[in-house]
Amino acid sequence: MLNIVLQDSTFKQLRDFIYEKSGIFIPDTKKYLIENRLAGRIHAANLKSFEDYLHLIRHTKDREELKRLFDAVTINETFFFREPKQLDVFADHIVSKVLEQKTGTKNIKIWCAACSTGEEPYTISMMLMEKRLDFKQVEIYASDISEEALGSAKKAVYNSYSVRNAPESYLTKYFSNSGQVYTLSPSVRHTVKFKNINLIDEKKVRLLKGMDVIFCRNVLIYFDEKAKQKVVSHLYDSLNPGGFLFIGTSESLHNVTRAFRPAIINKVIVYQKV
Repeated sequence: MLNIVLQDSTFKQLRDFIYEKSGIFIPDTKKYLIENRLAGRIHAANLKSFEDYLHLIRHTKDREELKRLFDAVTINETFFFREPKQLDVFADHIVSKVLEQKTGTKNIKIWCAACSTGEEPYTISMMLMEKRLDFKQVEIYASDISEEALGSAKKAVYNSYSVRNAPESYLTKYFSNSGQVYTLSPSVRHTVKFKNINLIDEKKVRLLKGMDVIFCRNVLIYFDEKAKQKVVSHLYDSLNPGGFLFIGTSESLHNVTRAFRPAIINKVIVYQKV
């Protein structure tokens, strides 16, 4: 592979392009990340420089290259039963609150935004199965900007790192294990519908309306304030009145919006659409 250097001026142009298209802001301290991750794309496209690649993505009509760009720059750090206190509050309190608010059909619609390789929506599905919910009345959607991550999610084959927090009872009941490879049961896999959605793209987000609960955890940290406000506004519009939003425990909507009412349940903050 060619030993190519990412000049500061080109990095800033690439960063601005990525921000414009995805809302993901890459600080100066992460220049190395762009340099490392896009070098492979430059080699694959038979280009000679980062400047050539910048020209390609700016002027190409090939949507596949933009998808590959998003695959390269997104961080897919996730695992089963991440931030379990939030998940317990969801399963033990929020689900019943949603169903109490319903009139007519007692169905519940859940969306995991930025689901990465699928561990979060599958965790939610298994927890609801343990609660013996009728899955004819449960719809679970999961989305990500990375086509590569979604492809992995649909395969639902994981390593021991991904399942390290999963209770043994879940591993026995919902996975088949071959060495250090854990394959999720089709009964769980088929409960989740995956979509490619860019959270700053209003038209794409509109595809998922009437949600009762949205999980958008550990995602807002990658956006600046302007992009956060846009994303949260889109999520707000996708929720039913009285619907609930979960963000990461290290995240806050304090300086982003006043449109949600924060509630504390078992020391967990949940945001409700007012």
